[in-house]
Amino acid sequence: MAEYFVHESSYVDDNVQIGEGTKIWYFCHVQSGAVIGENCSFGQNVNVSNNVKIGNGCKLQNNVSVYEGVEMEDYVFCGPSMVFTNDLTPRAKYPKGSAGYKKTLLKTGATVGANATIVCGHTLGKWSMIASGAVVTKDVLDHALMAGVPARRIGWVCECGEVLRDGFNCPSCGRKYEEKETGLVEK
Repeated sequence: MAEYFVHESSYVDDNVQIGEGTKIWYFCHVQSGAVIGENCSFGQNVNVSNNVKIGNGCKLQNNVSVYEGVEMEDYVFCGPSMVFTNDLTPRAKYPKGSAGYKKTLLKTGATVGANATIVCGHTLGKWSMIASGAVVTKDVLDHALMAGVPARRIGWVCECGEVLRDGFNCPSCGRKYEEKETGLVEK
């Protein structure tokens, strides 16, 4: 008996690793070489391309395609229909193949809202939050709250997801932060 769940309408290629407790729902495709951690959840119509690495506890909502070159650490959330890219100058006539793909890293706890776009070649910091519809065109600091087109930092968020409004202390969970070069760091 499998230690993970794959709906009968989904397809998992050979040479794929899927961790215990992961659930892959309707009409998904996981391609060869993908490594998926434990306790992940993939909504309807998720595509995981060749050689993608996804950590533990990640949640990918409906209609998310994770292209080769994208890597997720643990507890990353991808909202419905958000978009990754992996080529800055694509041409149908001149395909570059995987050697030409730009790498994108989503660090632990990063959240990407519905219909946001992550332009390839960037890192989303730990516990950062990208607003729905935003377009990320540069690296994102840890705990940064990003919105707009192109996305810019409009604030900070706690690990629990609460927006930090008055200083760097979370009113919900009590965590306290200080600002560093990489973003916020818990005290």
